[in-house]
Amino acid sequence: MPDNATPRMTDLLALAVRREASDLHLKEGQPPILRINGEIIQTPMAILTSREIADLADQVMTPRSRTDLETIGSAEFSYMTDSGDRFRITVYRQRGVVSVAARRVVRSIRTFDDLHLPTVTLQRISQARQGLVIFCGTAGSGKSTSIAACLNYINQHRRCHIVTLEDPIEFVFEDHLAFVDQREIGTDVASFEVALKVLMREDPDVVLVGELRDRGAVTAALRAAETTRLVFTTVHAASAPGAIVRLLDLFPPDERFIIRQSVAANFVAVICQKLLPGADAAVPLVPATEVMISTPTICKMIRDSEESHIAGLIAADTDLGMHDFTQDLARLIREEWVDPKAAYEVAPNPEALKMAVRGIDVMKGTLR
Repeated sequence: MPDNATPRMTDLLALAVRREASDLHLKEGQPPILRINGEIIQTPMAILTSREIADLADQVMTPRSRTDLETIGSAEFSYMTDSGDRFRITVYRQRGVVSVAARRVVRSIRTFDDLHLPTVTLQRISQARQGLVIFCGTAGSGKSTSIAACLNYINQHRRCHIVTLEDPIEFVFEDHLAFVDQREIGTDVASFEVALKVLMREDPDVVLVGELRDRGAVTAALRAAETTRLVFTTVHAASAPGAIVRLLDLFPPDERFIIRQSVAANFVAVICQKLLPGADAAVPLVPATEVMISTPTICKMIRDSEESHIAGLIAADTDLGMHDFTQDLARLIREEWVDPKAAYEVAPNPEALKMAVRGIDVMKGTLR
């Protein structure tokens, strides 16, 4: 395709696959833009007009997504190319014109080891039979990829029924020991509210609720966790204790006591993630994690509104696989998975990280 030719949307998505880009962006006054290994790369293609971008988006939009764009200013949907590559596409208005962000979904579901996640800890969490497992972090921090690894681990090791409620579906699972039903909001069911209302009639053992966005979703997820289901979900929060606060903030003050009791009684773990550039070119992105496990002391602090004290417990009690961001960033520096400069840039407390790294150096010297 010549650089100055008007592309089709499928051409641009195919380009993203060939270049192994994680994202494709279309914005008025810019050529198509790719994100490769975390870096923004402008393609040498022609600058796009607002009309061209709207036409490109329309080529892959559904009637529902066109209605969403018209009525609420944005639309999210999944799209599969003829080659079987999947994208999570967001079409949105900015300054009165249409922009597009397309996130490529890797076709293979990777293991904990592949993703450089804490394998033993996540295996133990995934072996739970009941409760709430929350993954948190900013957009693009790898939450969905990590949950897919958990669900696939269960799929490979347990005879059970897995149901996912997603908007849109990202990873497609094949049945192994488990059998998996995946419901896409807007395609298979009208809304999260409707999907959650009938969820328990579908007899699931393991459930994925794509995101806890409102009180109804939180209440339904907790109800499922209370009735012997293992529920995975995501929350936008910057820390593991912050995820609990975020859930509570969705409720008015007079309802938070009951929610506290339910969360404390039913949560299994909270895993918070940040993605860093890898020091090894073969591993472009590496997750730093914070893991909070349900222990009697942490559950009591949640019940007693003492979330501010939880961070210290996470750092102190590592026997169950808990650790905070500082500890994990120090490990990543020690094992040379990330550049120290990149770690300090995302550290919650750079001075604490410096102390942890110095402590690791002293330990090395002692062991020698």
